[in-house]
Amino acid sequence: MPKEFNVGDVVELKKTHPCGSKEWEVIRVGADIKIKCMICGRLIMLPRNKFEKDVKKIVTAAEKTSE
Repeated sequence: MPKEFNVGDVVELKKTHPCGSKEWEVIRVGADIKIKCMICGRLIMLPRNKFEKDVKKIVTAAEKTSE
C-alpha cells in the first residue's frame, strides 16, 4: 500500500546528506517526488518507489486545507 505524502511535509531519510542533514521538505508530489534539503537548500527528484523506501518517518506533516 503506497504511503501518502503531501507538499510541505518534512521527512527524515535513512541516509545523511553530505551537508549533515537528514531532514527534507517535500516540494512536489507525483510519479516523482521533489524534495529540498532543510540545511543547504539542495533540490533533488526521486522516483516515488525509491523515495518511499528511503523515508524513515514524517517529522512534520503539512497542514491540510479544506476547500
